[in-house]
Amino acid sequence: MNKNNYAVIMAGGIGSRFWPMSKASLPKQFLDILGTGETLIQQTFRRLQKICPAENILIVTNKNYKNLCLEQLADVVEKNILCEPAMRNTAPCVAYAAFKIQSENPDANMVIAASDHIITKEDEFVRVMNDCLEISATNDVLLTIGITASRPDTGYGYIQFTDQGLVKNKKVRKVKTFTEKPNQELALNFIDSGDFLWNSGMFVWSAKSITLAYRKYLHDMYAVFEEGKSFYNTEEEEEYIDRVFPGCKNISIDYGVMEKSDKVYVYPADFGWSDLGTWGSLYTHLELDEHQNAIQGNKVMLYNSSNNIVNVPKDKLVVLQGLSGYIVVESEGTLLVCKKEDEQQIKQFVADIKHRK
Repeated sequence: MNKNNYAVIMAGGIGSRFWPMSKASLPKQFLDILGTGETLIQQTFRRLQKICPAENILIVTNKNYKNLCLEQLADVVEKNILCEPAMRNTAPCVAYAAFKIQSENPDANMVIAASDHIITKEDEFVRVMNDCLEISATNDVLLTIGITASRPDTGYGYIQFTDQGLVKNKKVRKVKTFTEKPNQELALNFIDSGDFLWNSGMFVWSAKSITLAYRKYLHDMYAVFEEGKSFYNTEEEEEYIDRVFPGCKNISIDYGVMEKSDKVYVYPADFGWSDLGTWGSLYTHLELDEHQNAIQGNKVMLYNSSNNIVNVPKDKLVVLQGLSGYIVVESEGTLLVCKKEDEQQIKQFVADIKHRK
């Protein structure tokens, strides 16, 4: 296994759209939300161990979740848990990891992955990632993984590509545009055009290429993490990060770098990916009964009900009648009943609860 290959797992989110199961104290990445016996972050870590050594896998997370990482990931190296003292989106998160890795290995190549995605075709995922790592090792490019779109999903971002490919790998195409979650009509147009892919939020690049991109497009952030080079992998690292990280600009790597750089290419892939961002996306991965209900719970009784997601404690007796197209979730005494089509409002529900209750 190539010792220059590293992986960074972004695990600092609170998964508010999966409320009430996912809470700030125990976000969805630390839950066995699929009922497989593994939490989402455990699945992600195990998958990435097929690409790089365990000692080369870094996890960037909130300070509050360090112990959860240690409890759930037996093979994680404690110094590789990078603790964010404040939530500042993905650009500072990736910068911290990239500069830390580069200070240890200037020849490093990096996979950036979220902690809560589903990959059902793991062998194909490994093949694609190894292919991308070979490309990033020999080309000054920023690769993003684009997923072959199977439907006009309005919950995903989209990547438009051009006919221009890399000389050594023609299927890797230069990126033309990024579009955040479109409306239904635009999503349909994207699918029909044939030159759009879903934006997976996964990236591959060399440590050198991404740090140079920060220097060009996010120079203030570059200066902060460049100044910390003498602290990385020492006892002074945590104190330095605690001091400078909260002052970083709150911006995503997409807006800060990827949408500005002229070195961005997309690798089209199909390895059974889902970002598992909502209850609706979970529904597509669960076993359904004869009436298209996805039921998690041993004592759930449904009458004249169809197309529902029901997730309740195993010993909770629940009887539902005449319900169609709903999300019904109970967790630790909190009950959510919401139309599936309105699930994007869950994030607002959580904000309202914090404000009013």
